[in-house]
Amino acid sequence: MDIDNLIFECSGMKNGEKIPVVNTGRGQDISPEFIIKNLSSHAKTLAIILEDIKHPLFKEFTHWFIWNIPASEKVEAAIPSGKVVPGLGNARQGIGYGWYKYAGPKPPKGKQHLYRFTMYALDREIDLKGFPIKSFFIKKAKGHIIQQGSIVGNYE
Repeated sequence: MDIDNLIFECSGMKNGEKIPVVNTGRGQDISPEFIIKNLSSHAKTLAIILEDIKHPLFKEFTHWFIWNIPASEKVEAAIPSGKVVPGLGNARQGIGYGWYKYAGPKPPKGKQHLYRFTMYALDREIDLKGFPIKSFFIKKAKGHIIQQGSIVGNYE
C-alpha cells in the first residue's frame, strides 16, 4: 500500500523553525493546534507523535503519542491529559515522556534538540491493549496508514 504525503501546519511554527515556548516544558506545555491541508476523504482517524530526534541517549525519544482522533482538517490546541480524551471523540493517549498527556520539548539548558511532529491519517481506529507505546501503535497501524507527514522544529 502506498502512503500519500500528509501536509499539515503546526500553530506558531513552520517546518525547521523554533517551537513556540507555549508548546514546551518551559512554557505552558500545551499541544499546538494542527491544520491539515490535504486530508484524504478515506481517512477515518488521525494519530500524532512528538519525538526528540536528536536525543543523546535514544535515537528517537517519544514525548507524546495520541491516536484515534476523528479525521478532521483541524486538531485543536491544548489537548487535555488522560488515557481517553472525551472532547476529542474519545481519542487515546499513550505512554512516552508524557504519560497519557502532551509533554513538550525541555532539553537541558544550553542544548538544542530537534523535535518531530509526525501525523498519520488512517482508514480505521486502532485498538491497543495493555501498555500503549509508539512501537505497538506503529505495528498495529501497518496497512491502515493512508497518509503520513511530519514537521521538524528545534528548541533549547
